[in-house]
Amino acid sequence: MLTIHTAPEVRVNWDAEPVRDGAVVVEGDRVAAVGALAEVEGRFPGARVRSWPGVLGPGRVHEGPLPDAPSPRERVHAVLKLGAVAVIEEYVDSPELRAAAERNDLLVLSRARPRALVESGRADVAVFDETGTCVATVCAGRLVHRRR
Repeated sequence: MLTIHTAPEVRVNWDAEPVRDGAVVVEGDRVAAVGALAEVEGRFPGARVRSWPGVLGPGRVHEGPLPDAPSPRERVHAVLKLGAVAVIEEYVDSPELRAAAERNDLLVLSRARPRALVESGRADVAVFDETGTCVATVCAGRLVHRRR
């Protein structure tokens, strides 16, 4: 299934200039295209469109300990609510926490590295509103957090 995630601004990486009225096309767990909404809608007719407020870009890497919470699942969800799609391995310190990360497609990395939206790359996307609050997180093409 194809999904087009669109926002007033899309960044292929957080240092890049934004694409105004941009979009990221997600097919399965991969990015199929990144560009202007009008262009990608023409290339992918019939795709489901999800419109988000704010700025859409690559999901972030959470570089510190995971937030405290009553369960491993809730600790992982707390990271997803921040727009992170990856954590550093040293902070995933129990089998239960690693299993919760895996169930949510949260990447576990040996070290931090920059994230970018590239065609055929893993579809890890985060959307932030004008206050910097994460409104949506997509891990491997799956919507795992949406602020209500």
